[in-house]
Amino acid sequence: MELQEFYFKLPPLKTEPIIDDTTLRDGIQMPGLAVAPQDAAKIAEFLAEVGVERIELFHYQEPDKKAARLIGDLKLDMRVAGWCRAVKEDIDSAAACGLKEVGISHPVSDLHFKAKWPEKTRDQILANVVDVVEYAAKTCGLRTFVHGEDSTRANWDFERKFINAVADAGAECYRICDTVGIGLSDPAAPVPIGIPAKVVACKKETKISAVEIHAHDDFGNAVENTMAAIKAASGVWDKVYASTTYLGIGERAGNAETEKVLLNLFLHYGVNKYAGKTQRLKATADFIGQATGYVVPPNKAIVGDYGFAHESGIHTHGVLNDPWTYEPYPPELVGNERRLTIGKQSGKGIIKYKITELSGNEPNDACVATVLERVKDIYANGRRASLKEEEFKTILRHLKILPQDPCSPCA
Repeated sequence: MELQEFYFKLPPLKTEPIIDDTTLRDGIQMPGLAVAPQDAAKIAEFLAEVGVERIELFHYQEPDKKAARLIGDLKLDMRVAGWCRAVKEDIDSAAACGLKEVGISHPVSDLHFKAKWPEKTRDQILANVVDVVEYAAKTCGLRTFVHGEDSTRANWDFERKFINAVADAGAECYRICDTVGIGLSDPAAPVPIGIPAKVVACKKETKISAVEIHAHDDFGNAVENTMAAIKAASGVWDKVYASTTYLGIGERAGNAETEKVLLNLFLHYGVNKYAGKTQRLKATADFIGQATGYVVPPNKAIVGDYGFAHESGIHTHGVLNDPWTYEPYPPELVGNERRLTIGKQSGKGIIKYKITELSGNEPNDACVATVLERVKDIYANGRRASLKEEEFKTILRHLKILPQDPCSPCA
């Protein structure tokens, strides 16, 4: 059975999706995470290998500056941008690190204005942003994105004015930031909360040249909202950026996962530029977890260690006969591997398979039943975790199925 039987069925997107990974900015803002400059550079290499075309970085503390320089020295086939506040000093910092692009982040909702600048009017706030954008784009010659923080709670009349003003000032892309994850993917949802409506409105009612979605996962909808933005851009925008983090790490509940968006684009929408690159998804996840201190959940979709693990009797029996019964695609496609484990729910099929695998000989039914009974006894006494392979071997040795010396089959 081939992938083509299930995937690549949807019409091609009439827009070019570009993944703009912010693992080294928003991702490492997650409490408890940190990354050394050398590891940050290695993460950038991994991201380039899986098909990420743009990343953004911090560049304020000395380790961040060192990371930015190391990444620049790699000369990766990937754009690198510095994340900035709407202050000229941040623009100078990015330029000093050799960065050719910046993303200027600034709130666009009245809720944020009242909380942060109660003494200022909207026009005063906007004038400052325009001044910094002009400085970045026209004075410093940097490719400039503007991030509309809290876009999904902003007044659209003002936000439209904001977008047009920064476009005139030299910004090429506007990032719709669903800062607290309340955005809706339903095409019928109106602005500001409707992600598709906002994507279309930005095209119809503003001068900006490109649009981006940055979705947070507070409702668990970040990937859904990111894909909704991409679909809404199809036939409307020539290209659409998707701001994501690997493994979904980031503030609070995190962000849309880079690996999920990428695999959806490849398998469901046939975005062929990811062909041959998905095999690095798992290795990238493993390195990022190791480098940042993030513990990758074993059942994490696509890249978790248990993403293709099977233990229950029904599942192992099915997978041993035909992996497609309980796997959506071959684990090798994403660099993962199939794991068949022994546990409380295991049946005769997996027991027989593991004995054959370890001894090199197929056991008879009585042998399988004996081993299965021993496994059940272990779990009847309170065991929860799956048996490690060495533990299972110990059982086989105790039953003289797998002797310490030369192996003898269970006949």
